[in-house]
Amino acid sequence: MGGSAKDTTITLKGSVEIVSEFFFTAINSILYQRGIYQPETFKRESKYGLTVLTTTDQGLLAYLSQVMGQMESWLTDGDVQRLVVVVSGLDSGETLERWTFNVCVDDGSHGVEVAVAAAGKNDENVVNNVTTGEAGAEKKMGGKTVKEVHDEIQAIIRQITASVTFLPLLNEPCSFDLLIYTNKTAVVPKKWEDSDPRYIMNSQEVKLRSFTTSFHKVDSMVTYKEVDEWEL
Repeated sequence: MGGSAKDTTITLKGSVEIVSEFFFTAINSILYQRGIYQPETFKRESKYGLTVLTTTDQGLLAYLSQVMGQMESWLTDGDVQRLVVVVSGLDSGETLERWTFNVCVDDGSHGVEVAVAAAGKNDENVVNNVTTGEAGAEKKMGGKTVKEVHDEIQAIIRQITASVTFLPLLNEPCSFDLLIYTNKTAVVPKKWEDSDPRYIMNSQEVKLRSFTTSFHKVDSMVTYKEVDEWEL
């Protein structure tokens, strides 16, 4: 019997598309909510049963499209372990926030931590590839439908939207970087270069919700610099 999207179970290809679309939506939401780009450069769209904000900046769209294309390739091969959105102060150069999305896949692979990066759409935006020793050993969550996964994603997007209620104000103009942690065996484009993990000293961490498909589990959290450190 044919089913609608809400009833359809998820294939590997479908899971890759869901995770990639979530990352694209989450990045856009972070950039809007944290004021990295001007609010007038975003448009409203309906997704996951919510109204979400998506950039209309052509340079940024091209940049994110390039990153998501590479992300889908790595996800298909089971190589992605983590995406990190790093928010940094343009004046101070300090890392102020790290939005981390851990990806667990049922492949049992292990890697060694190495960091590389590729030029983004401009000097402010850099894509990073960091291979890590943490492997995804999560078992497959069989039988889930697209509708069930979208409901879980909706909860995460709502939390990102509500983050302005608990995150400290960003008191300087900021830029963002993307770090992608992969297995050591992942094929990395030659244009990507070394990068550090951009950790935050004296930080606080808030865990967000997670979602699972038949092939991937994504856990979310945000780490931010304590206000007292900013005000010194």
